[in-house]
Amino acid sequence: MTTSRRFSILFLLFGVLAGVSARAAGATPVAVIEQQAADTLDHVAGVVRSADSGMPLAGAILMVDGTGGSATTHGDGSFRIAVPDAGRYRLRIARLGYAAATVEVEQGEFAAVDLEVAAIPLPDVVVTAVLSPTAANETIRPSAVFSEETLQRQLAGTLAQTVESVPGVTVTSMGPGTSQPVIRGLGGDRILVLEDGQRVGDVLSSGPDHASALAPSSAQRIDVIRGPSAILYGSNALGGVINVVRDEVPRAVPYRATGFTTLQGEGATRGIGGSSQVTVGVTEHIPLRVEVSKREGGDLRTPIGRLVGTQTDVWSVAAGTSWVDDWGFAGGSFRYYANDYGIPGGFLGGHTNAVRTEQERMAGRFRSVIRPGGGFETVEFDAGYTWYQHHEMEPPDILGAQYEREIVSGEARARHARWGPFASGAIGARVSWEDFGFGGALHTPNSRRRTQAAYILEEIRLDPVTVEAGLRYDRVELDPDQEDSSSDIGHIRARSFNAVSGSLGALMPVTEQFTLGASVARAFRTPDVHELYSEGPHLAANSYDVGNPSLGTETGLGIDVFGRVAGRRLSAEATWFRNTIAGYIFPQATGQLSRVRLPIYQFVGEDAVLTGFESQFGWSLPAGLKLEAVASYVRGTIRDTNEPLPFMPPLEGRVALGFAPVDWFVEAEARMASSQERTGRFEEPTDGYAILGLSGGVRFTFLGRLHVVTLHFDNLRNTEYRRHLSRVKEIMPEAGRSISAVYRVVF
Repeated sequence: MTTSRRFSILFLLFGVLAGVSARAAGATPVAVIEQQAADTLDHVAGVVRSADSGMPLAGAILMVDGTGGSATTHGDGSFRIAVPDAGRYRLRIARLGYAAATVEVEQGEFAAVDLEVAAIPLPDVVVTAVLSPTAANETIRPSAVFSEETLQRQLAGTLAQTVESVPGVTVTSMGPGTSQPVIRGLGGDRILVLEDGQRVGDVLSSGPDHASALAPSSAQRIDVIRGPSAILYGSNALGGVINVVRDEVPRAVPYRATGFTTLQGEGATRGIGGSSQVTVGVTEHIPLRVEVSKREGGDLRTPIGRLVGTQTDVWSVAAGTSWVDDWGFAGGSFRYYANDYGIPGGFLGGHTNAVRTEQERMAGRFRSVIRPGGGFETVEFDAGYTWYQHHEMEPPDILGAQYEREIVSGEARARHARWGPFASGAIGARVSWEDFGFGGALHTPNSRRRTQAAYILEEIRLDPVTVEAGLRYDRVELDPDQEDSSSDIGHIRARSFNAVSGSLGALMPVTEQFTLGASVARAFRTPDVHELYSEGPHLAANSYDVGNPSLGTETGLGIDVFGRVAGRRLSAEATWFRNTIAGYIFPQATGQLSRVRLPIYQFVGEDAVLTGFESQFGWSLPAGLKLEAVASYVRGTIRDTNEPLPFMPPLEGRVALGFAPVDWFVEAEARMASSQERTGRFEEPTDGYAILGLSGGVRFTFLGRLHVVTLHFDNLRNTEYRRHLSRVKEIMPEAGRSISAVYRVVF
């Protein structure tokens, strides 16, 4: 990567920022802000200050529950947000280095919000797999939110690397560009990755060499839901849901231009990149959101050398607009994403040279939320179209594999507030049509998939217990281009699947700070086209895949029991889970080589059980010190034979000690994993390891904008270690000693 290309990234991103009106922050008198609030009856306005010093806070994020209205405070701490009707609104406020707050405010009322300094931020709000925005410590499912400071500290080049600090989440990869998330030992098609609540539409689940077709650097927030979440999302949510939230279709018109610019540097790959996003009010009813992101990186550097052929080159652009009125909003968005990344060679019995993979994705979306009044809070309509193409090129320019996918989908959902015994609820329906195309050395037939679903989810308040119950029906039809009863893998034919999912959960506050919860959920997953119909080499993944056209539906019964403590200085959560899956589908290593000298993997369905725990602990000590600890473990077993399931992560943990005053922080951490000797057939065990890291950051206000700089030093001792889920651990260890940097300015 040349110096000129590196600087082109910087100029591109700062060019977006420079196009925004840069009104520097003179201190507006509080009396003037109060008068503005009183004179503007269709807005709420006010100022955000530090409770300790009384100084105004720039860069605080404010959101109005139920309307989608949001704003970022300016250098004088002021804000102004449009609201549709007279009445009281709940305003949520968050700012780096301070505890989040919630206040009630009316139209035209001046709101003076004083935020308390907090070394451990209060739980953020979850918007995924819940009926309405809910604090993470009040959800029935174990959840984590990456936003504000958490997202700034953990932001990495891929989505999986960004969220891997969550207990129960780990990473599998074949290089820095292909990291895939694994939740509670489940990955691939059992983890549902969403972008603003919609399926991404890539082929992430079709091979360990495939990358997710989205970039995390432009995310406003990322929600991670652990455990079955099938009621709102259907198939593919056995393990959990990850939702990257950007609000690509703007829900409100900002009073002033708002957004952020992020720049990243990664020492392990000599990579550089970033993103910039801005939302402006074109008129009082029309907002416009524009986004651009770019990232480039070289080969991964390890303690024993470079992992050759693992360069990455990612970029994307997006734009969205809408019409916003008192009744709600309606609008659309468009996104283009391209990724050119490498898969290393050097596998015994496989390809000897690196493989280049070229991804392209285009997605259009229509979204509308209507507030009809009466019994329903909102009626939502969502429609989307996604086109995806994926080429894997063997040297010199041989097409090894080609994937194409087109998706047309539509969903309607109505949410109600209190209605008889129900505190809130939703009823909805979803349809989708998908076309799959294959080429190169792949022998998977082109296929079509049709899905229809209907669901209902209700919440009941039985003080002090909150109960949530849901029911969903899905029908999935798969139709290959040609029926073949003489195929070597079996009778290739059309298949149809019907499934009913259900969930029941309860949350009970024992004290003001301690809560108990439990849930049970029946979820399902239909086999995908690759598992049913594949027969041939997948060169980049170093495998010869053999499908099974007779595979049935996976049906999982998941149980979670947890306890939570949420206080000003102490936060903790411990979860025990058990997931029993009938017909668990996985590629079983046969120990044989194909005619092209690739290891043969046969897709089989076996009854399995996965049991484990997750725990996290945070303690804010005197003088700004804080202690954090995380641990997780999952044990997977094939029930009939009592054999271990393959590719299960070992016991993993993290311990960190930090010092965090208001304007800066420093933290030392140790990431640990035990050895993994419970392995599947022909799977090699791995040793345990402990990796030391050091991070620090500073926050400051300049020209009325909040600037944040974070540095992270990883693998300080340059330890040679191998993750058990790495698909390249036989040829290279993980990254060596490195430094990464993230800069973000919020405006």
